[in-house]
Amino acid sequence: MADSASAASSDASSAALSAGGVWATPAPLRMRYDLILLDFDGTFTDVEKEADPFFASYKAEVRELIGGDVDGDWAEAVATLEQNPGEFGWVFEGQVVAPGNADPYLRATVILNMIFDRRGLYPNEAERTELLQGLYFRNYPKADTVFRANAKQVVETLLASPVPTMVVTNSATDDVEAKIDRMAPTGRERLKVYGNAKKYIVAEPDESDACFERVPETMRAEGLERDILLRRGRYYELLRTLWKETGVKPERTLVAGDIFELDLALPGHLGADVHLVLKDKTQPFERAAVKAMEGGAESPGLEGILERAGL
Repeated sequence: MADSASAASSDASSAALSAGGVWATPAPLRMRYDLILLDFDGTFTDVEKEADPFFASYKAEVRELIGGDVDGDWAEAVATLEQNPGEFGWVFEGQVVAPGNADPYLRATVILNMIFDRRGLYPNEAERTELLQGLYFRNYPKADTVFRANAKQVVETLLASPVPTMVVTNSATDDVEAKIDRMAPTGRERLKVYGNAKKYIVAEPDESDACFERVPETMRAEGLERDILLRRGRYYELLRTLWKETGVKPERTLVAGDIFELDLALPGHLGADVHLVLKDKTQPFERAAVKAMEGGAESPGLEGILERAGL
């Protein structure tokens, strides 16, 4: 694992805001990482603030789909979910793959799953999955774009460093590219986006290898009754491709995200350092899980990523 920040080097390596409001790049030093991979939605955006138009459009389409008023069922499902968001998770192909209240997009899927179950609709798993995925991808572009505090400055600082920085996201590439274009950070042309990462699919990779075979089936987290499923082969295939293309090893990689189960659990077990960016909906078990991992850390804001990177 890469070394964590030390107090002795914090003055030299920590970023500071310049008069222009941009995080200043420190003097050249040996970087702690050779590759930085970032989730985007929820990590660099405030998903709760940007989701209102998404929900309005999503619910309108649901009303047309199943007919009648869904508000009562929706409110009941929300109340059930909020009682135990870790256990009432996002179910994909029959398995819980993420906490159900992690962000508005996951929440919408979990709530609609509950409504379908209650009404006995779409019992065919494949048909339901296709329908839910379609609803998400059609309505996601209608969300607002609300960036977290200092998002642009943090991205610019990362792009000004010699370390390759890339976005790896479940969202569609074009949609995230458009959000980053609206951010318009200096060095934008150097920020590659890899969308549709399928971090939620629990399956073996088409071609396994020794690195993936070291990943256990599951892990436990304090405060969570269910297991966290780790062997997410589609996500691994993308990570492996990026490591091959850059010539970087997992041990020299920092992965940052806002949902432990989707963004960080697998990379952490592959040897990467991981960083959890906290938000209001972060579950206690996520914080416990990342703290228990060698090379795991958290921060309330994006500046923590710069500190991990030595910038």
